[in-house]
Amino acid sequence: MFRRARAGARVNSGAKACEHVARFGFANRRGVALLAAAFAAGLALACGGGADEQPEAAGEAPAAAAPAMEVANAGMITGKVNFQGTAPQAKRIDMSEEPTCADKHAQGAFTEEVVANPNGTLRHVFVYVKQGLPDQAFPVPAEGVTIDQNGCLYQPHVLGLQANQNLIIKNSDGLLHNINAKPTENRGFNISQPTTMESKRSFRTPEVMIPVECDVHGWMKAYIGVLSHPYFAVSGGDGSFTIKNLPPGDYVLEAWHERYGTQTMNVTVGPQETKDVQFTYNAGMAENAVVPLGRPLELHDHAGGHTAHGGAGS
Repeated sequence: MFRRARAGARVNSGAKACEHVARFGFANRRGVALLAAAFAAGLALACGGGADEQPEAAGEAPAAAAPAMEVANAGMITGKVNFQGTAPQAKRIDMSEEPTCADKHAQGAFTEEVVANPNGTLRHVFVYVKQGLPDQAFPVPAEGVTIDQNGCLYQPHVLGLQANQNLIIKNSDGLLHNINAKPTENRGFNISQPTTMESKRSFRTPEVMIPVECDVHGWMKAYIGVLSHPYFAVSGGDGSFTIKNLPPGDYVLEAWHERYGTQTMNVTVGPQETKDVQFTYNAGMAENAVVPLGRPLELHDHAGGHTAHGGAGS
């Protein structure tokens, strides 16, 4: 009983530390650093970490990736997300109170809400197959997907994974981060990472998209798309994306952007065919954009081909 009482006291101390940090909004960063160092274990346990952490044993070989599902006459979808008009100016992030992070950005750090590429395309657009796949279970990859807190930014800013696939949350900065995931269909979590470390979580239910924030650094934001299948991609530095190993069929694609909303497109992929598609956003879409956060909406009307839900002008 005495041992249990002492264990309970340690947990309560961690809980009080979390409450203190939350109440005072991390105003005193030097105090926070000391607090993190002194109560690292208590914070990790009381703030949601520890109990279900899955650290890898020293020398343990990484789990083998699940074999890719064999698809007869598989095709693929390639494409770009175009952008028309003048993109809003990215805001410089003041990291003067976090020199460890500031030193990682030689040209300064900027917000990532809208990143227009030099070739007239848009970055960080989540593109996925929304409808048309066969009614079957798709194998969950054994290999996890990593989101890294590096330079006080989430890297990548937008990512996708399958339901029940491990999300590996990494802290490469070695200073206090607090990862707050706010799904609507899945169970959320809010965990503290006071030092260089990794944590693992997963989501059971498909959901597009899940916002993630850091309570310590308010500018840190990311979005996670969770699907029941592996047919998704994120547009990169040239606006391109690729969805491979796709069974032949008729599909509804959706493109999701955090500011300009969603667009859908009907696409037919033939046996061993590579189908090229183009989504186009424009600056005016932000005014009336609908940005879904939660379970993917089901579309019932497949007529009409390309349908924009993000505003006028597509």
